[in-house]
Amino acid sequence: MAKAAANLCFSPLTLNQNRKENFFSSQNGCFIHKPSLKTTFFSPIFRSCIPIRISATPTRTIDHQVTDYNAKILHFCQLGDLENAMELVCMCQKSELETKTYSSVLQLCAGLKSLTDGKKVHSIIKSNSVGVDEALGLKLVSFYATCGDLKEGRRVFDTMEKKNVYLWNFMVSEYAKIGDFKESICLFKIMVEKGIEVNSYTFSCVLKCFAALGSLKEGECVHGYLLKLGFGSCNSVVNSLIAFYFKGKRPESASELFDKLCDRDVISWNSMISGYVSNGLTERGLGIYKQMMYLGIDVDLATIISVLVGCANSGTLSLGKAVHSLAIKSSFERRINFSNTLLDMYSKCGDLDGALRVFEKMGERNVVSWTSMIAGYTRDGWSDGAIILLKQMEKEGVKLDVVAITSILHACARSGSLDNGKDVHDYIKANNMASNLFVCNALMDMYAKCGSMEGANSVFSTMVVKDIISWNTMIGGYSKNCLPNEALKTFAAMLKELKPDGRTMACILPACASLSALERGKEIHGYILRNGYSSDRHVANALVDLYIKCGVLGLARLLFDMIPSKDLVSWTVMIAGYGMHGYGNEAIATFNEMRDVGIEPDEVSFISILYACSHSGLLEQGWRFFYIMKNDFNIEPKLEHYACMVDLLSRTGNLSKAYKFIETLPIAPDATIWGALLCGCRIYHDIELAEKVAERVFELEPENTGYYVLLANIYAEAEKWEEVKRMREKIGKKGLRKNPGCSWIEIKGKVNLFVSGNNSSHPHSKKIESLLKKMRRKMKEEGYFPKTKYALINADEMQKEMTLCGHSEKLAMAFGLLTLPPRKTIRVTKNLRVCGDCHEMAKFMSKETRREIVLRDSNRFHHFKDGYCSCRGFW
Repeated sequence: MAKAAANLCFSPLTLNQNRKENFFSSQNGCFIHKPSLKTTFFSPIFRSCIPIRISATPTRTIDHQVTDYNAKILHFCQLGDLENAMELVCMCQKSELETKTYSSVLQLCAGLKSLTDGKKVHSIIKSNSVGVDEALGLKLVSFYATCGDLKEGRRVFDTMEKKNVYLWNFMVSEYAKIGDFKESICLFKIMVEKGIEVNSYTFSCVLKCFAALGSLKEGECVHGYLLKLGFGSCNSVVNSLIAFYFKGKRPESASELFDKLCDRDVISWNSMISGYVSNGLTERGLGIYKQMMYLGIDVDLATIISVLVGCANSGTLSLGKAVHSLAIKSSFERRINFSNTLLDMYSKCGDLDGALRVFEKMGERNVVSWTSMIAGYTRDGWSDGAIILLKQMEKEGVKLDVVAITSILHACARSGSLDNGKDVHDYIKANNMASNLFVCNALMDMYAKCGSMEGANSVFSTMVVKDIISWNTMIGGYSKNCLPNEALKTFAAMLKELKPDGRTMACILPACASLSALERGKEIHGYILRNGYSSDRHVANALVDLYIKCGVLGLARLLFDMIPSKDLVSWTVMIAGYGMHGYGNEAIATFNEMRDVGIEPDEVSFISILYACSHSGLLEQGWRFFYIMKNDFNIEPKLEHYACMVDLLSRTGNLSKAYKFIETLPIAPDATIWGALLCGCRIYHDIELAEKVAERVFELEPENTGYYVLLANIYAEAEKWEEVKRMREKIGKKGLRKNPGCSWIEIKGKVNLFVSGNNSSHPHSKKIESLLKKMRRKMKEEGYFPKTKYALINADEMQKEMTLCGHSEKLAMAFGLLTLPPRKTIRVTKNLRVCGDCHEMAKFMSKETRREIVLRDSNRFHHFKDGYCSCRGFW
């Protein structure tokens, strides 16, 4: 019979008749619907192929019709046909549909994210006075939450009289999903107060909220509460507790829970691995993975991804490759999240070829894939590779997101590739991304690190919204690009807009250090203390550097000793500081102290200690450190290390050894190395070698005026005035300009600048000139005579003396004597190396006026006291 009925349904005649009878007609009361073959076959309503008509008994007909509507609506929901389902729902607004029918339609609306249709259904429910039970209420709330209107979902939730634990859990989890953790916790507390019976899911969800808020104490209270309720051995709850304690930076508590858990599942193991890795305890995390392997526990994709992240963080390429092989056997290779993590692992481990192989084999790539590859090139400093990927992305129609753009800009910044950075900037403008705050900050950083503060300022000045990072980038950029005054101006402007943070302090302090602006630096130090930034290690290091460069070495050491957790930068700054001030033995003691506390030196630390040995004439110790660096630490010397060694040999009078040393270098020497030897020739008056070395220097840096002036100084000391004239003419013919000597001194927080030979407009110029003449006269009376050869002119002695009196450091020292209180230390900074005559004048001034004079030139510090200088001739 069933077979016959089915055959009848599918006969052409019957099917045609059914189609006609199922059209809506206002006369016979049938509904609008055109069933398809599939609908006719599967719907129980149509299996009998009998059209629905109004019977003589109204009650029976309505019941039959409502049942029919319920079934058909459910059928359309199963097919995902929202349009026809909604049509039927709207048709029977006056009839009482079953709640499960409304639930099904709401579920379909949620699945298709059709907020409008769902609201219609809700309106029908209200107008038909349908009782919203727990099941229907859950569907309503779920619909609104899925469509992004949790506010309306909450209204539905609040109007329900009866709410079961599933509905409460749903609301708790939905608020957590949108990041409103406080509201999730608030609902949980209401549950507890009302005596709602919570379950394992409730605890799992609310623990994530406490973890996200960093509410460790409240989370611990929940831990105690769930133990009382007997959930202490529930896997899902313990797994959530493990994750909670890891996020609260309590790995030992998490480990204790794991150890006590008898029935561990793969989530338990994964929680431990990811928890250790995220807390920087990568080795322990990888150890858990190895334990899994030893026990033969099956891993899942989450395990693989967590381990790969650990390998990436620790640079454990060998294990990463082994996990890669395991993933292939487990058929995870085609999962895009796995491929992206794998790609990231190879790039972070420095295997860009491996990363590229993974990238090229990926059947599907998303923005994360491209960004990971770009980030790999960024870490390697290869901006060209990042730009190539950018162009390839454009060809394939992949639009870069903010993360990808900022990664490429970081690559340009690291490699100093301004041209590539400008290309990215053009892309940003063309794709309407120039107003994005993160992009603008990355652009400014790129321009600053590529030495173009003009470019950075052009971005900064057009920004409508600036955050603390924007201001810090500009201040730090100006400081690093030797524009300290602009840094201070920007800092002053920032103070009018928003409050600085610790990073701001670390950016502005180098500007004060560059200017030797001690008073300004002290003001900022006070601000740091008042606002609690002194515990920031970056700020602490910058403060030590400030006082070193302002010549207050004792205070710098005191602050250094107060840093509770010194890093390599802290130690290197202090070692370099001792070197700058000529305290080589103290630098060596600090270097040894650093090694004693277990901090290993890097190439920069060795530059600092070699520099210190050089400026104190410690030849034997310098060679010892050079050999230690190569043999004990396997650090290959770079040009900077070789330059220090040449400088050390030259300063100690070993000029021929220095020359031979340069000739045997495994890498081509640069102008700095030859220049160090040329300085040695000036100290020891070796004109013949100086001329030979100068030829090499001029070949390497023909535009550097400083080397021509240095050779001219050597000729002047030998009174070879024709050669001095030839050097001057050479500078003129090349169109070069000698950098003018500039010196500055800070008085009452204001930096006063003096330029050699051009200070007639200074308000105290006559007093300064008078004081210098007085000092010169007293020097002659005591047997000191001006070193007129440093005037670099072939003129009479009087003219030479007048020229020397106009040197910037003399003017600044004289101004200090005139304006600073008696006994106050005079601190002067010069942009070039101090000349011999000024050096003698400073020694005499310190003795005559009983003042300590601290003179910082381009090469080192000179502390003058009672007629002596701390450099002991090594300058």
